[in-house]
Amino acid sequence: MNQTRTAYLTAARSAVALLGEPAVAQRWDEPSALAEFRVGGLAAHLAVQLFRVPTMLDAPAGSDDPIDLMAHFGRVPWVDAALDDEVSVAVRRIGDELAAPGPTALLARAGATLDELPGRLADAPADRTVRVPPGGWSLTLDDFLVTRLVEIAVHVDDLAVSVGLGTPELPSEVIDPVLTLLARLSVRRHGQPAVLRAFSRAERAPADITVF
Repeated sequence: MNQTRTAYLTAARSAVALLGEPAVAQRWDEPSALAEFRVGGLAAHLAVQLFRVPTMLDAPAGSDDPIDLMAHFGRVPWVDAALDDEVSVAVRRIGDELAAPGPTALLARAGATLDELPGRLADAPADRTVRVPPGGWSLTLDDFLVTRLVEIAVHVDDLAVSVGLGTPELPSEVIDPVLTLLARLSVRRHGQPAVLRAFSRAERAPADITVF
């Protein structure tokens, strides 16, 4: 299994470990650190980053040439969506629906999914592609997994902060591709000088280099 798939499994284990923390269940119905998201809905959205992989692998591979990650993030509608845009509302609605059975049920499903992921990823061909979103464009499976690394890294932080826990440290094989992609996306949004100064010149650093 290649490094991207191994890194994804490491990130998925970290996500499931956080979902199993008692503080998550205790604050399930409380507001999270994200506007309009309860803790349960946010936890479910984190778990979706596991659930989507088997779903993608069960679907037919993309029939068109896969696009790269920069092109992908130029197309996905949620990147620039406002809080009340339909795509944002839909994300929260799906999270709330998955959270409705409660923390025990979500953790059990996430754990079962985690158990099947190593075999599914090991069996997938090196050139496997997936369609994202359904009816949309194709990515290589490995590029799709990088998008899940970003989601897991960001939402593990969101969930930990929401329930008063320290954010788990992710190993370099997980966080390095996340930071590389976020830096490239930030350069595209804010320009090279802004990102360079944010990293190296406090006196000239811009106020914002966020990507999403």
